[in-house]
Amino acid sequence: MIRVMELDDETRRKQRKRSIAIALALGALALLFFIVTIVRLGSNVANRPF
Repeated sequence: MIRVMELDDETRRKQRKRSIAIALALGALALLFFIVTIVRLGSNVANRPF
């Protein structure tokens, strides 16, 4: 039988803050990769053949 732990309010609050921090860090990393990609491509984006 699986036992489910009941979490108190403080633990849930800490988990939520940690989850939000991880989500923000992941979003910032994705944005950083996007910006670096655009900067590296520069003006060559319009010059490539179709």
